[in-house]
Amino acid sequence: MRFVLIAALGLTSAQLAFAADLPPKPVRLGLCAACHGETGMAQMPGAPNLAGQRLDYLRKALQEYRDGTRNVPLMRTAIGPLNDAELDQLARWYSAQTPQPQAAAHP
Repeated sequence: MRFVLIAALGLTSAQLAFAADLPPKPVRLGLCAACHGETGMAQMPGAPNLAGQRLDYLRKALQEYRDGTRNVPLMRTAIGPLNDAELDQLARWYSAQTPQPQAAAHP
């Protein structure tokens, strides 16, 4: 019985430590989540999964969409009003998410 209790406490502590490592959910996540999913797993066909992408890559890509270096009108419109701190929050959020396996497509 003591072993089960110790194991349960250990798992609970590990889960709390992992949850503490996640950055806070960005206030501006909603528009991104409509296509890319709240946890970075795409909700729309053709939208890339962002979960687990490198932080520096996401940060740079978001800045390039906002600034027009990457010419994707939908992304520029979605990101246009965001400042550097908000872009950083989004990049941190998505880079900290764990990618999940995709369900197999049915023909």
